[in-house]
Amino acid sequence: MAGERERRSEKSPAGADFASRLVRWQKSHGRHDLPWQGTRDPYRVWLSEIMLQQTQVSAVIPYYARFLARFPDCAALAAATEEQVMQVWSGLGYYSRARNLHKAAQAVVALGEFPRARADIEKLPGIGRSTAAAIAAFAFGSREAILDGNVKRVLARHFAVPGYPGQKAVEQRLWGIAESVLPANDIEAYTQGIMDLGATLCTRHDPQCRRCPLSATCAALAQGNTAAYPAPKPAKPMPQRQTMMLIVEADGALLFEKRPSPGIWGGLWSFPELASGGDIVAHCRTNLGCEIDVPQRLAPLAHGFTHFRLAIEPWRCTVQRRLPVLQEPAHAWLPLAGAHEAAIPVPVKKLLARLRAAGNA
Repeated sequence: MAGERERRSEKSPAGADFASRLVRWQKSHGRHDLPWQGTRDPYRVWLSEIMLQQTQVSAVIPYYARFLARFPDCAALAAATEEQVMQVWSGLGYYSRARNLHKAAQAVVALGEFPRARADIEKLPGIGRSTAAAIAAFAFGSREAILDGNVKRVLARHFAVPGYPGQKAVEQRLWGIAESVLPANDIEAYTQGIMDLGATLCTRHDPQCRRCPLSATCAALAQGNTAAYPAPKPAKPMPQRQTMMLIVEADGALLFEKRPSPGIWGGLWSFPELASGGDIVAHCRTNLGCEIDVPQRLAPLAHGFTHFRLAIEPWRCTVQRRLPVLQEPAHAWLPLAGAHEAAIPVPVKKLLARLRAAGNA
């Protein structure tokens, strides 16, 4: 019975003008100056939606500009090499997004045009249901529901939906609500509005309920318990992994290995790695083609991923003699002064910055 009452409340008169209030609020108070707004170019809309996945707007803006400057349209992106794409993306994280962008661009070029229907957009690599719906709404004005993290929070609070949104049953219920409150018109303003509301007012901590256009009918606010919605992800201990990164240096150049794709940092250039406790001297001789001096242990570095934390133990290895056993093109020597411009992951950028700072000290 309780579940039935909750479902009836989602369609009650109190929530009937949910969309119209959001549209009015967005037009007056929403965000209108983001660089990907004001266009129906599906390439630019798609690029922004992919970059915004699990990444804050402030971090995306400079990368969006640089990416468009290098790859102004789908054809330019499709014609690029994966390494060129990864180099421009380097530092933004979640690198599978860049690899999928590249593959999807090639698929679009093969099709001859960007698909218009949400179901067809969803067939492209790296595009899920919510992202496909956002592209269809912003690029083609399609009446489609989205359900990103911000939208889940707004809906869960307004309709007091219990449970963690990552659970299938909870997510399915939120999808049902998202579809039921879609407006007949102004789909672009509505879609932008519900995302803006979650990003600026209905935030995870300290929501600005007094300024919210939906406060009069928000069930969580009526309960005086907005913090309970949505329920947090069930706590699990974060797995810890360890690795040694070998900073192999010869004549002002550093040795890099290209990471296999797919995988963590796939397609990027990184320092050679060795399992914690491994024989560095033997590894350099046998696998990297280098006779080295006694390796020097540097200050450790920690890096967080979505599902685990990586403890990095850097070792500086000065080369005495290079041996003719290094396999190419999986390895490359890059000058310390310019290595940071290559397609490298964030922890490697940090280690390079340390090296440059030490050299200038």
